[in-house]
Amino acid sequence: MKILVLNCGSSSIKYKLLDMDAKTILAQGGIEKIGLTGSFLKLTLTNDDKVILEGEILEHRKGIEYILGVITSEKYGCIRSLDEIDAVGHRVVHGGEKFNSSVLINDEVIQKIVECIDLAPLHNPPNLNGIYAIRELLPEAPQVAVFDTAFHQTMPDYAYMYGLPYSLYEKYAIRRYGFHGTSHRYVSKRTCEFLNVPYEKQRIITCHIGNGASVAAICDGRSIDTSMGMTPVEGLLMGTRSGDVDAGVLTYIMEKENVGSQAISTIVNKYSGVLGVSGVSSDMREIDAAIREGNDRAVLALNMYNYKIKKYIGSYAAAMGGLDLLVFTGGVGENQIGIRQAICEGLEFMGICMDESANQTRGEEKVISAADSAVKVLVIPTDEELMIAEDTLLIIR
Repeated sequence: MKILVLNCGSSSIKYKLLDMDAKTILAQGGIEKIGLTGSFLKLTLTNDDKVILEGEILEHRKGIEYILGVITSEKYGCIRSLDEIDAVGHRVVHGGEKFNSSVLINDEVIQKIVECIDLAPLHNPPNLNGIYAIRELLPEAPQVAVFDTAFHQTMPDYAYMYGLPYSLYEKYAIRRYGFHGTSHRYVSKRTCEFLNVPYEKQRIITCHIGNGASVAAICDGRSIDTSMGMTPVEGLLMGTRSGDVDAGVLTYIMEKENVGSQAISTIVNKYSGVLGVSGVSSDMREIDAAIREGNDRAVLALNMYNYKIKKYIGSYAAAMGGLDLLVFTGGVGENQIGIRQAICEGLEFMGICMDESANQTRGEEKVISAADSAVKVLVIPTDEELMIAEDTLLIIR
C-alpha cells in the first residue's frame, strides 16, 4: 500500500511517498517559492543526497504535477506508474469544531474546510489547492484530510473558552483550537510505545518547539490543554511570533503607531518573538553564535524563550495533578541540548532530574533524564507524515 502525503503551504509543498507494507520511505522532498521567481523542487535521494531541480512553478497544481512527474521519472523515480499510488493524505491546518478526527475527503468535507477559511486564511486555501489538484491529477485515488486542530478537540470548555462575551463564541466560534496536533499525537503515543507503558494511563507534556512552538497537556490519552489558541500566535515565544501578549498592548501600539489590524497581525506574526527581541535572527543556531559574541539581546531572547516553556510545563503539570512524562520534539526540541537542559533546571521539585550525559543527543529517540528521576524526560523526533499516512491507511481500509 503506497500512500502519498502532501503538506501544501502558501508558497510551498512538502511531500513524502511511503510504502506502508514495507514501512519504508520511497520518496520525499518539497517545492519552495511557488508563484515566485526562483522556484525549485528539492528532493532527498535514498542515500540522503539532495538534488535541486529548478523550474517555473506558478501554482500548486503545477507543483503537484511536477512532483508526480519526478517520482515516476526514469532518473529520480521510485514507481513506474501513478496507478501505484493507492491514496493521498493531506495535512489540513484548521478544522474548527467541525472535525475531531481525520476523515475521508468528499464534497461535504471540502465545503466544511472552506467554511474554516476565516479561521486560517493563510493555511486552509493552499491545503484545499492540494486537494483540488489531486482530484484532477489522480481522480481514482481516495484522499484523507488530517487536521492540525483535531487532536485538541478533547479539551474541556473551561480550557478552550476565552473570557470574552459568550455571544462572540456563538457568532464567530472564537475559542482556543490549538495546533501541531498531529505532532503532539504522534510523539505522545510513540513515547509510550518506546517505554512500553499504557498510553491511556499517563500524564504527558509534549513540547513541540521550533520556529513555531507549542506545548500540550495530554492526560490519559486526551489533549486537555495546549498553548496555541484560535491562531498560532498565542502561547510560547516563537521564532517570529510574539506568543502571549496583553491585548491592551496591541490596541496601545495601534494608537501610538497609527496602524490597523493588518499591521498588528504582521508585527506579532513576522517581526516578533526571538527575532524581534534579539534583533539577530529567528534561528537558534544564530542566536547561540550571537550569545558567544556577547550580544545581550540574544541572551534575553533565549532566556525568554526558555522561561515561557518552563512556565507552561509547570502550569500543565498542575492542571493534570502531576506529571509522568515530559517529551521534547521539533527542530529545537530534538537538537538544542542547552535549551532542554535550561528548561528542566529548577523543575526538580516536580520530580525532574536530568542526566547531562544522556542529554548530549540530537535527533534520536532517547531518555535524557536520570535513572532515579520520578518524571521521565525524553527526546522523540516527530514524524507527522507517518501519522498522516497511518490515518489515511486506516480510513481507506
